[in-house]
Amino acid sequence: MLQAIGLTSSPRRGLPVAVDDLTFEARPGHVTALLGAPGSGKTAALRLMLELDSGRGVTYFRGRPLHRIRHPAREVGVLLGDVPGHPARTVRGQLRMLCAAAGVPASRADELLETVGLAGLRDQRMGTLSLGMDRLLALASALLGDPHTLVLDAPAEGLSPREECWVHGLLQSHARQGGTVLYTTADPKEAARAADHVVTIEHGRLVADQSADDFSRTRLRPRVAVRTPHAARLAAVVGREARAAGRSVEVVSEASGRLSVYGSTCAEIGDAAFRHGLPVHQLADEVADTGPAGVMTPTGHAHGEREVAPQPAARASGSEPLPSIRRRPARSPLRPLRYELRRLLGVRTATLVMAIVLVASVGLSVLLARSGHAQLPKVLAAWPSSLPLPPAAIGAGVLGAVSFGDEFRYPALAAGRGTVPRRLGLLLAKLLVSAGVTLVLALAVVLAAAEALHLVYGDDLLRIPPNPVAMGASWGALTVGCAWAGLLAAGVFRVATAGVAAVLAVPVLVVPLVQNVLTGSGSRPIDGLPGRLRELMWPRWPHETDRWVAVVVRVVTHPVGTALSLSLSVLICAYLFTSLRSRVRW
Repeated sequence: MLQAIGLTSSPRRGLPVAVDDLTFEARPGHVTALLGAPGSGKTAALRLMLELDSGRGVTYFRGRPLHRIRHPAREVGVLLGDVPGHPARTVRGQLRMLCAAAGVPASRADELLETVGLAGLRDQRMGTLSLGMDRLLALASALLGDPHTLVLDAPAEGLSPREECWVHGLLQSHARQGGTVLYTTADPKEAARAADHVVTIEHGRLVADQSADDFSRTRLRPRVAVRTPHAARLAAVVGREARAAGRSVEVVSEASGRLSVYGSTCAEIGDAAFRHGLPVHQLADEVADTGPAGVMTPTGHAHGEREVAPQPAARASGSEPLPSIRRRPARSPLRPLRYELRRLLGVRTATLVMAIVLVASVGLSVLLARSGHAQLPKVLAAWPSSLPLPPAAIGAGVLGAVSFGDEFRYPALAAGRGTVPRRLGLLLAKLLVSAGVTLVLALAVVLAAAEALHLVYGDDLLRIPPNPVAMGASWGALTVGCAWAGLLAAGVFRVATAGVAAVLAVPVLVVPLVQNVLTGSGSRPIDGLPGRLRELMWPRWPHETDRWVAVVVRVVTHPVGTALSLSLSVLICAYLFTSLRSRVRW
């Protein structure tokens, strides 16, 4: 049972509210159509029900509001607009990623592609889909969690008549299995043909709440469509013969020689035209829409609809006001690590960035070795003094920035909200995956550079440095730190460009500031810090640990390491602050 009670959207400056005290219900086992002309408030009502827009009222899905449902995707399937997601992602990849978000097996994606008829397009990119294919993919996304309730905004839009008939058959099948279906439409004939119950709204207010049979009887009228070059003469003949026979016939003249005749049949109109020698170019039975006003009987209520009491006045007289509807952040993926891996590997961005970094690093390593002035670690890292950061660190920052940047640009997790959830599970998954990819990139750069130097210059340049552990730790920490800085900055500022800018700001702005502080008169050397820490610790750690502590201290106290640590600390605080602020706001 879906119950919408007193839905009222927030007022807009200088404009009437889109939804005004709308109350209706959709029963299980029935397909309910929310009917209204474009601009009548259908989509706005759905967004209020799904807590995507702010306003007043309450919507219960089997007795619980949406924010009280632990796993919404398994209770409510939603179709609103186009399918959100990266246009370069494949149809199957998009559904598999959403399966991880909904916590259902990945095999569910293939099942639904077969169900909606997109199995042959599973490897097609989302950006190349037609409108009809996109609607079918959106329907498959809504069905991923096998929900009890379906809330669909114009599910048949852009479909062929055959596909439209199939979609309505699918909705009827879902309802026959005990599910609840609510969908919007602007076509009264479609509502009468495909729905069991029709709720009509106009200007955001309820006009009629009827069964499909009562709706068809009170709003849809049969008529005869006639097209003739002598429309005026035929209208006069039909009217004169109807009055002579004592029948009630209404003739309405339209443009281009067209007549709409109510209360007659094609046979009667054809016989009258033949008797008077009037040519007829079109003669057909049709069903006409009388409009929302035509639903009302002289007593003021539609035949067969329930009477709607004046809700605002009733509440003002002593009832408790309805609660406010607050826009709430989307839920985190139920399987965040699996979701993040499918998000990263579903497009070619990561592969392209890593390939560019490898090519640039190998080229710079060969050029640095040829100059003969750079040290071997700088050569292997492809870090000339003219660059603020090596290509691997910049590439790691780009990968981290895209990790959150694509979520905001193509919000697959939070359609309609323009944001992504700032939950701990998703953040940790992104940090872990970005760190793993970055370490692979850092190792690949060093190995590729070493192999290139071996091929070009032989083994003369390749000598094992005296402190390989410290250098390896420094190299890995630099690349991972850049990836995390880009990731956190993109999460705070909601754009990938901010993440890349935060990475480049470390050597350009933060490092000079740190160097000024470290070289100041009040700075103290850190030599012997591991030994002093060992003396303070209880129990005492082994002496072998001193070397590892010294490596960590050396990495952190390097100007770039210190600057990166400082930047990460600031970004983590900013991320937590914006996360807490968003939770308080909602």
